[in-house]
Amino acid sequence: MSKRTKRSGITRRDFLRGAAAVALPCLVPASALGRDGAVAPSERIAIGLIGTGNINTRHREAFLVEKDARIVAVCDPITSRREAYLRRINQVSGHSGCTACRDFRELLTRSDIDAVCIGTPDHWHAPQAIAAMHAGKDVYVEKPLTYAVVEGRRVIEVAASSGRVLQTGLQRRSMPPFRHACELVRNGRIGRLTHTEVGIVGIHYETQPQRSFPTAPVPEGMDYDLWLGPAPWVPFCPERILKHYWYHIVDYSRGFIPANGVHFVDIAQWAIGDEVKPVEVSAPVAIIPSGGMVDAITEWQSEVVYANGVRMSFSSEGKPHPDGIRFIGTEGWIHINGGGAMTASRESVLTSIIRPDEVHLYSTSGPHRNFLDCIRTRRLTAASAEIGHHATTTCNLVEIAGRLGRALRWDARTERFIGDDAANRLLSQPMRSPWSV
Repeated sequence: MSKRTKRSGITRRDFLRGAAAVALPCLVPASALGRDGAVAPSERIAIGLIGTGNINTRHREAFLVEKDARIVAVCDPITSRREAYLRRINQVSGHSGCTACRDFRELLTRSDIDAVCIGTPDHWHAPQAIAAMHAGKDVYVEKPLTYAVVEGRRVIEVAASSGRVLQTGLQRRSMPPFRHACELVRNGRIGRLTHTEVGIVGIHYETQPQRSFPTAPVPEGMDYDLWLGPAPWVPFCPERILKHYWYHIVDYSRGFIPANGVHFVDIAQWAIGDEVKPVEVSAPVAIIPSGGMVDAITEWQSEVVYANGVRMSFSSEGKPHPDGIRFIGTEGWIHINGGGAMTASRESVLTSIIRPDEVHLYSTSGPHRNFLDCIRTRRLTAASAEIGHHATTTCNLVEIAGRLGRALRWDARTERFIGDDAANRLLSQPMRSPWSV
C-alpha cells in the first residue's frame, strides 16, 4: 500500500483519494473500490506489531477485525512468543502471509509497512516510536507514551517534523461515558470545577514484591540483550521479564503511577482542559518495597495543583479515593469508575443533554478505528503525542515527588522543576549504548 510512484513520490492512497474527488466514470468491481464493506487490497493499511506480550495481544485482535487493515509483520526478541503470534494471525482470513522477525529495526526497513503498533515495556516506547517515525511509519504506542519527560518532548518534535500520525494507548478517550462525563464538567453541569479525585486499583505482582530471585541462563530463543535495550545490563532471571514484575522495576517502568494511573489522570485532565498544565505537585505517601527486585513506588497519595487552581488528588488502591475519577464542582459532583459507570450528586446532571452550541469533545468509535481513519485523513488522533505527553508527564511528576519525598514546583513552559536540580535530573534516563532518542 505504501509503494510510491517513481515520479511524483505520492502514495497510492494519496492518489486514490485525489482521484475520488475527480469522480471520472469507469467500470471497476465494487470490491476494488471498497464498496459494500469490501476494501481494495492495495488500500488496506499494512501494520507491523512490535512486541507480542499481553497488551499487543489486545491490539492484535482489534486490528484483525478491521476490514481496511492487515497485520503483515510481528517482531519480538523471544522466538516462542512471535511464532505463536504468527500462527494466530495467519489463521485469520485476509491476514495470511504475515511474517516474523526478532529485531524491530528489521521490521522498520520494510517499505510495505504503513504503521506499527508498539506494545513493549515502557523504557522502549520512545526509542521505538521515534525510530518508526523516522522510518516513515505511523505509530500506535501503548501508554505511558514515554518513560521520561524529556523523551516525550522529543516524540512530539519528531511527530511534527516527520508528519507522522501518532496515537497513544489512552483508550478511555475513545469510550463514550468518559467523553460524556468530561463534557458535563466542561459545560458547567456541576458548576465551576474545583477538585478531582483519582483512585486506581488492581496493583499486583503475581508474587511477593520483597522477594529476590536467582539468576538463570538466558533461555534458548531469547535475545536478552535486545529485550533490555536501553536499560542497564543485569543478569537474567525469568521473573524479570514477567509483566507484573517489570512494571515495578525502575529500569523498565516508573511503576503503576504512569503505567496504569495515566489512564485516569488523562481523563481528569480532559475535564480540566488539556491546555491547563500542572504548577505544583506533592506525594506525601510513597511506598517502595525493599529487599527485592521491585523498586518502583507501589502505593501513593499525591496532589497536583493546576495553573487554573483546580486540584487533583491521586492515590493508589482506592485509598482514600475509590476506583475511577470524581469531579467536584461548586454545584455538585460526578463520579465515573474504571468501567465507565457514572453517578452524580443529583440525577438531573446525568440526564442533562449537551446542546449543539455547547462544548463537544473529540468523538471516536474506538482507538484503533480512530488511528486507521487518521492515517488516511492525516488528522490528529484522539490521543495525540501532545495528549499522551501531558498525561504521562503529570504522572511522572507525581512519581518524582514521591521518590524525593518533597513538594515540587513545575514550569510547564520549560518543562523543568523550579529550583530543584535533583528533581530535574530525574526528568531523563541514561540509555545504554547504542540506544538514544
